Amino acid sequence: MMHNDQTLKAYPVNGRVILHIDMNAFYCSVHEAVEPQTYKGKPTAVAGSVELRKGIIVTCSYPARALGIKTGMLVSQALKICPELLLIRPNFELYRQFSRRFMKIAYSYSPLVQAMSIDECYVDITGSKQFGTPLDITQQIQHQIRTVLQLPCSIGIAPNKLLAKMASDMKKPNGISVLRKRDVPHVLWDKPCAYLYGIGGKTAEKLKRLNIHTLGQLAKASDTLLKEHFGVMGAVLKRSANGEDDSEVDPEQEQSKSIGHTTTLPSNLTERSDIFRVFLNVADQVGRRLRRQKLMTHTVQITIRDPDMKTITRAAKLNAPTENMEDIYHMACKLFDDHWNEGKPVRLLGITLQSLSSKQETAVQLDLFDYQKQPAKEKLNKALDALRDKFGENAVLTAGMLGDDPSSLIRNHKVRGTSLQMDHMKEQRLEEE
Repeated sequence: MMHNDQTLKAYPVNGRVILHIDMNAFYCSVHEAVEPQTYKGKPTAVAGSVELRKGIIVTCSYPARALGIKTGMLVSQALKICPELLLIRPNFELYRQFSRRFMKIAYSYSPLVQAMSIDECYVDITGSKQFGTPLDITQQIQHQIRTVLQLPCSIGIAPNKLLAKMASDMKKPNGISVLRKRDVPHVLWDKPCAYLYGIGGKTAEKLKRLNIHTLGQLAKASDTLLKEHFGVMGAVLKRSANGEDDSEVDPEQEQSKSIGHTTTLPSNLTERSDIFRVFLNVADQVGRRLRRQKLMTHTVQITIRDPDMKTITRAAKLNAPTENMEDIYHMACKLFDDHWNEGKPVRLLGITLQSLSSKQETAVQLDLFDYQKQPAKEKLNKALDALRDKFGENAVLTAGMLGDDPSSLIRNHKVRGTSLQMDHMKEQRLEEE
């Protein structure tokens, strides 16, 4: 198909064109699309524990937002503001179905679609000129999602993922925003650092202490100062403030695929109690990393290798998503008992947490299970994590963790190095070998 000159002019000569599609009030919008006669134009909210009235609001419709109802609010609080608020029970199967369908629409314009969560994705349309200009394509995608699926979405158009994400937030619902590199100084630089996607509260606080309050200040900050306080992340922060981001739209990449850790034992273990102690230590570490990334796990996988280097992995879905070491540990032990003959020697053990989801997104599923028990456990986790952040990994150990096998060394960062971030890639390779 011939491209006309106008279309070609709309694309950068050697840059990229990235879209970020963000579904608006996704869960509520899906219910509205399925049952417009009940929900259209009304204040609605998806919440867990609908019958208990103790749950939290996970998503609310725009009419509900207009009344001051917000995500994360207690249902009881929301009902005070708006007694006629329609509460809807979450239906994750339905959301997943619609999620696949909107991504499929994006995919029909480019194979480079990266799902970031159930309701947002990046699309690299640099090679999609046959469908028209970037704006044409964006309008077509938005129109199709609106007419075929009856769902609203906002789309950001930019030269990279970071700016596309920032742009999609600018106009909601049903917005389309373009954010070019040259717009960065007047659009972003007067904003506080935390405004930038990827800069969390803690980082923003730390920047404030260095007297860097706005993104403009961060964009011009001294490299040495940033490196001294943030290590290699310093340069990334500065580049982000300048609107630079080279990361690819990777269709293979799902959000943080897994968090795992394996430990090779100095001698073969055959005793169930020894093996379980190793699992306890490994579960403790992966649980800690899970919480640090504000994720929850739905599936626990164990890896067992025997002295002949034969490796098996076995996984099981948890009854409810979790961030707690105990749940991970119990599932690991159960999997071991179910799949390994007692007394058979073990050379390596590992736990990998899979099907991860952001804690915010998962709160509602938890809600359906045991939200009552949750807060106390969460407080305890937070307190223990904080102690260990401050006084080192050995500050809080339970008796069951002590022993002289290397799993007790997991907490010693100097001994074990920092190979953790990419360990799921390594494990993948090991399994392929």
